[in-house]
Amino acid sequence: MTTRYYDAHCHLQDPRFGGTVEEILKACQDRGIQRLVVNGTRESDWDRVAELAERYPDLILPSYGLHPWWSRERSANWREDLEARLLANPRASIGETGLDRWMENPDPADQEEVLLAHLDLAERLNRPLSLHCLRAWGHLDAVLRAHPRPARGILLHSYGGPAEMVRPLADLGAYFSFAGYFLNPSQEKKRAAFQLVPEDRLLIESDAPDQVLPPELDEFSLIDPDTGKRLNHPGNLPVIYRHWPPADPERVEANFRSFFA
Repeated sequence: MTTRYYDAHCHLQDPRFGGTVEEILKACQDRGIQRLVVNGTRESDWDRVAELAERYPDLILPSYGLHPWWSRERSANWREDLEARLLANPRASIGETGLDRWMENPDPADQEEVLLAHLDLAERLNRPLSLHCLRAWGHLDAVLRAHPRPARGILLHSYGGPAEMVRPLADLGAYFSFAGYFLNPSQEKKRAAFQLVPEDRLLIESDAPDQVLPPELDEFSLIDPDTGKRLNHPGNLPVIYRHWPPADPERVEANFRSFFA
């Protein structure tokens, strides 16, 4: 039986992919990738996410959110626009959003306000919610414990938090997605944390075009023409599955379908 793969988080709308999306998706299909969740990060890319989902409905699940790096750019009516997009497409998810104290000049109070708006909408509509967190795990844990969450749970995309928080967050309904960047030798602590993730809460993501794999595992040669830096290709997803031994494809598929159904 052909192995089926599911990408829980990527950014195919990213302009760094240029006009190669059709070619990229063909490569994904050739490798057995069944679904890709494409996450918006700011209002200006939501139309592109919607366009891709409409053009490739059998492959792409859209998700709309305000990433903390861009949330200060939001318009006055962003919440209404977000809800309208969700109501127009029952398959749409929410995110990426979250908390980030690694960025330059973070505003934790403003980030929490934006996060709570996403969380309220996810709980009310019971939609999947993809969360970003860097150096703010205690803050995120406090927010999640203090407010209602969607019944289906939440996704901690590219989980990089402490190992000791895995079980408490799982008890709050969290799923955890493993990114290919964690296969780099320097990411031993993150791999150790994922050893503690319950098997029914594990998902796999590419986060393409970011979070590149170690060069020796990268099966593609995508380069950003503006910077000369390597880009991640979502077709690398099977490589991540193969090199992360706890990732049983059938179990991950069941988890994906349970969370994103």
